[in-house]
Amino acid sequence: MRDGTPGSSAMPLRLEDTRSGERRTVRSRPGRPVTLYVCGPTVYDAAHVGHARTYLFFDLVRRFLTGEGTSVRHVMNVTDFEDKIDHRAGELGLTWRALARREEARFFRDMSAFGILPPDRCPRASAFVPEIIRVAKALARTGRVRREGDVWIYSPPERPPGENFPTDSELARHAVDEPEHPFPRREGAVGEFVVWKQQDLPSPSWKSPWGRGAPGWHLECYAMARQILGIPVDVHGGGLDLIYPHHHAENEVALALDGKPFARLFVHTAFVLQNGAKMSKSTGNLIPLRNALERSSVGGLRWYLLSTPYRVRLEWDPRALETADREYRELCARLARWLSPGAGGSLGAPFVRRLSENVRRDLGEGLAADRVIERLREFSSALSRDPSDRVARGERTAARAALHSIEQRTGIPLLSVRDPRGRG
Repeated sequence: MRDGTPGSSAMPLRLEDTRSGERRTVRSRPGRPVTLYVCGPTVYDAAHVGHARTYLFFDLVRRFLTGEGTSVRHVMNVTDFEDKIDHRAGELGLTWRALARREEARFFRDMSAFGILPPDRCPRASAFVPEIIRVAKALARTGRVRREGDVWIYSPPERPPGENFPTDSELARHAVDEPEHPFPRREGAVGEFVVWKQQDLPSPSWKSPWGRGAPGWHLECYAMARQILGIPVDVHGGGLDLIYPHHHAENEVALALDGKPFARLFVHTAFVLQNGAKMSKSTGNLIPLRNALERSSVGGLRWYLLSTPYRVRLEWDPRALETADREYRELCARLARWLSPGAGGSLGAPFVRRLSENVRRDLGEGLAADRVIERLREFSSALSRDPSDRVARGERTAARAALHSIEQRTGIPLLSVRDPRGRG
């Protein structure tokens, strides 16, 4: 392994690519780190466990690659101006910028508390407006931008099947109906998207060739990714609801301006549901992440969210979370006992090394964290059946190294937990 445990070479990571429908290997360009661009939050309210699940799986992507000795350049944008932010700020008597800064800080506190590694860069959309305007100008030069009232709309050209995201079949199957919203989307025909809309202060507003206003949301990530990482990025991710229209629109911009797709791999995570519906800030159908962390340890919540494949929707179940947290804390307590000084038992470092290698294989082939959780359950059960309660004599250091590999790749605290019985 590349993390100090001898005996293995780096393992590739293969993920399901939404665009092609195939499982593909994550690859970087020669001499460069893997570039990972994950769509970030629209900051107008608290992060919920649906957000946590998405960022958890991309946290695993980064952890796995880093653990295998692959450098990663991870960027996640912050959408700090948008109709929802403006509307919510008006309700609270705040400026859009004040609300966005407050909720951005709260978002990152919650993600840190959940053990999500901070991205290398978290650019704000408002800081990139000049670059976004340059992108809008370039799109206008294609002759495919038209004005309708106070908005300017880009119409992508027709493309042969397979060249790009299909606009009427494959994406339509993945499209997710969003709830009604005080400021409905202005997109018209399938595949079209807003480039610019006129609006005045105190709403977010900047000078442009099309008058004062704000750029369409879909240009934001393209502008950031191109400037910071370069197009195409190696892995682009977000929730299922971003496949269409957001990731479709980003991809259309890249095809129009760069002649290549936005990303080599598009990876999407399924929703967390509550009462059969997607968790959503705009509807209030959610469990705030901080509330979930009050009910469970960090390791327990990760255990629960990782127990279901990331491409399968998960119905929120507080009882299942309690069970997951109990299983996790039982494993930690057994490990603490097993690794403590004392007479050696029958389970030694080779047993844990096999577990660690299997965890690497599970994650490397499709990020199968659900299989990892099942292996940890089996490991915990094996520890409970070991009458000696101690690691084999002379193998404690090697066993800890193998456990550290699992901890490093999953972010589930196994060795660093301070109190396995508590909420740490």
